[in-house]
Amino acid sequence: MIKNTPISGYVSTGFEPVQEAFEANFEEDKELGAGFSAIIDGELVVDLHGGWADRKREHQWAGETIVPVYSTTKPIAALVLASVIGGLPAGYETLVVDIWPEFGFAGKDGVTIAELVSHQAGLAGFKDPIDPALWLDPPAMAVALAALEPLWEPGTAHGYHPLSWGYLIGEVVQRIAGRSLGSILREDIAGPAGIDFQIGTPEQDHSRIAEIMRPRALPDLGEINEATRAAFLTKWASADRGGAIWREIEIPSANGIGTSKAVAELYGIYANGGQLNGKQIISERSFEALTQSRVKGQDLILPFETEFAAGVMRNNLGVYGPNPDTLCHSGWGGSLALGDPDRHLSAAYVMNRQSNSLQGDPRATRLVQALYGCL
Repeated sequence: MIKNTPISGYVSTGFEPVQEAFEANFEEDKELGAGFSAIIDGELVVDLHGGWADRKREHQWAGETIVPVYSTTKPIAALVLASVIGGLPAGYETLVVDIWPEFGFAGKDGVTIAELVSHQAGLAGFKDPIDPALWLDPPAMAVALAALEPLWEPGTAHGYHPLSWGYLIGEVVQRIAGRSLGSILREDIAGPAGIDFQIGTPEQDHSRIAEIMRPRALPDLGEINEATRAAFLTKWASADRGGAIWREIEIPSANGIGTSKAVAELYGIYANGGQLNGKQIISERSFEALTQSRVKGQDLILPFETEFAAGVMRNNLGVYGPNPDTLCHSGWGGSLALGDPDRHLSAAYVMNRQSNSLQGDPRATRLVQALYGCL
């Protein structure tokens, strides 16, 4: 372990191997700062945090330190959509144009909400140049995406939408509920439960946000095609992800910020049939529709097979423990979270020293394996 690396928190009896795995990540100089939490049947059995919240190693990673989890945000946003979609008679099978008429341009009039949230709409990015600042204006980005010609015929294949997904889903939620997705998360779900996670983080919380150390190499995206390039590799594929504006606006695909405990609490909704602290916050019907497999097969953008439900991944890759029915996701740089419905288990790993792993970051994998080894 790096000399004087501070590590603190709690593990229940029998879960000591998880702490050993957590410490090993620091001993091998793989971390700057990190947190890992796990909840079983409503009991917090692991809640560890350690290292440093800044690159100069002047501020310890504390229990109240929060950090961006990037795409691990997506299934949390999907929970918000599931909480409001019951107001639509056809639910996820509703045509997007029925609630967002402008979306129907360029052959998108037949796209359902289910197809949109399961990465089938072909709107993973922009082939032609745009002003990158557009990503910092969600309403304007929604307009641009509604007018965009798909990269493939919607519904015929799926390809991961790394950033655009959030603007699309955010607009759908706004059209259904008349409130923003981040507001619903804060006011109806996370806030009442005391969960320290936000999509759209106000200025007063910025001092608690850990500083990100970005990876030195790009991830292995496999063979590059037009869709991959548009999603990841153009100069306009994303905006500045470090400034105050990026933190404060709502990007439901990428800028959720919180603690590992908070992420585990929210993924616990996947582990417990739509319940949070014993309260059914997503109807059983909507939860079943949320978690059923929508697509499975070779991803057009990521270099492996993926399986998506309505905004959350299913564990077809085995990265998130042994249960194929686990609902899960990873985020840029290595964050990871899962909800295992058979064990009523949820867990989350967050960090600020990013790797270039797309799936199966070795640090997170070690922790998940140690956790399941204790069961």
